[in-house]
Amino acid sequence: MESYVLELLEKGKRIDGRKFDEFREIRIEENVVQKAEGSASVWLGETHVIAGVKLELGTPYADSPDQGVLIVNAEFTPLASPDFEPGPPGEDAIELARVVDRGIRESECIELEKLCITPGEKVWCIFVDISILNHQGNLLDASALASLVALRNTRIPKLEEDKIIRGEYEGKLPVRYKPINITVAKIGNALLIDPSFEEEKVVESKVSVGVRDDDKICAIQKQGSKEISFEEIDKILDLALEKSKEIRKLVK
Repeated sequence: MESYVLELLEKGKRIDGRKFDEFREIRIEENVVQKAEGSASVWLGETHVIAGVKLELGTPYADSPDQGVLIVNAEFTPLASPDFEPGPPGEDAIELARVVDRGIRESECIELEKLCITPGEKVWCIFVDISILNHQGNLLDASALASLVALRNTRIPKLEEDKIIRGEYEGKLPVRYKPINITVAKIGNALLIDPSFEEEKVVESKVSVGVRDDDKICAIQKQGSKEISFEEIDKILDLALEKSKEIRKLVK
């Protein structure tokens, strides 16, 4: 299969017939987890990811005493892929959560200062939990999109005497931007958007770019040992800017 993928790419073709700059079909479903404050299910082709958001009361970080706290976790369920094993999160899950977290945080997607209750003492803590249900490639873009949609439909629970009243709400989570993550894979001389599972097996390097609504690039992550030229980086950034606009239109 790997040699077949490479052979096709040399002819300017992809194994599923897509253009090099084309995403698979994207489907988004909101509010799929009843007990979460916000949630979303995203299909990227056959890749399927769910993100859920819960809010809890907690203590702010010492260097940001007047801001809420964001924590992102990811779980690679064994049912999603033969490559995933049961147990605590592995390196891949930790890295995915870290990159999704950085894209949300560095884009200033959430107005964290509005989640402060008592400066230095009490704030809202946002927990974003990502579950991989089916792995068919490009988990990062799917996870980042699911997290964004979940955050955008998250509601803040009602507080009575510092006690959370689940099921009752006092407003929406203050989300101001829609950062989109775009991953570009390098295989030989080809640059591919949304690599499939088969293509990821032969990827030499990948660059994931977080882009905000105003075209501000807020995060970049490179994976793989193969070098990438400055000319290729320019092309990757142009692709990320272009495709982020396309994906952002899908987010209500």
